[in-house]
Amino acid sequence: MADSQTFIAQEKVERLDKFLAEQMSELSRSHIQKLIRDGNVTVNLRAVKSNYKVSIGDCVQIEVPEPEMLDILPENIPLDILYEDDDILVVNKPKGMVVHPAPGHRSGTLVNAILYHCKGNLSEINGVIRPGIVHRIDMNTTGSLLVCKNDKSHRILAEQLKIHSITRKYHAIVYGSLKEDSGIVDAPIGRHPIERKKMSTKVSNGRDAVTHYKVLERFGNFTYIECQLETGRTHQIRVHMASIGHPILGDEIYGPAKCPYKLEGQTLHAKILGIIHPSTGEYMEFDAPLPEYFQKLLEKLRK
Repeated sequence: MADSQTFIAQEKVERLDKFLAEQMSELSRSHIQKLIRDGNVTVNLRAVKSNYKVSIGDCVQIEVPEPEMLDILPENIPLDILYEDDDILVVNKPKGMVVHPAPGHRSGTLVNAILYHCKGNLSEINGVIRPGIVHRIDMNTTGSLLVCKNDKSHRILAEQLKIHSITRKYHAIVYGSLKEDSGIVDAPIGRHPIERKKMSTKVSNGRDAVTHYKVLERFGNFTYIECQLETGRTHQIRVHMASIGHPILGDEIYGPAKCPYKLEGQTLHAKILGIIHPSTGEYMEFDAPLPEYFQKLLEKLRK
């Protein structure tokens, strides 16, 4: 049975999602935004958007559906563990592994693997679909991924992610030769208006997105770079590098139709992950070694 609540606004608030986040601290802002998109929120009996400006006297009604019960089973899938303690787990995700169950990927995901490894000791903040998952990387991106074993750690690290204090450095091979040895791409990213599986910098409602890059090696037609995320939007590095004319080698969505090398997805690897530990308060950094295919490709390009 759904949980229904009604709130009468006592003051003006610039956004509906912010108003509800203040009233219902147990729900994340992203969860509230999804409820609004799905039509589970009305203001004065009318459906509105997240950016609706709340006025004094507005009657806001929200209906929170019962969590969907899905049979997500633990699976004994080997994990490349970079670090583990009672609060967190850092894994080196392989290429081709989806982070959490979704249509078409009900098993074989990282969530199935960590449910088995952690014996159910995972934070529940993101519900049954994404237990313990604080951030995601694409199916065909490899590298370091953070998992939280309890809600306290999840809240602390989600806040670090929100204020951009987590270090996230990626290594990538891009098409072409970058003019400068370093640079910044500062371009908002939003859902592509026509191709809904793509993101784009050419949208009016994009969210702030900033990527810092620097050249590590040059190979004529290709460049090996390091990208540091300031924000963490969907496909951010892939979209940003493509937007400046240097798509990532192997990227089937944002790169050229034909790839000169046999690759399964983009040459993008989440190499460095740095956090302030939720219990000790110490800064910790984890380094995921490049996968074998990436190393071999670099050796080939060097020749």
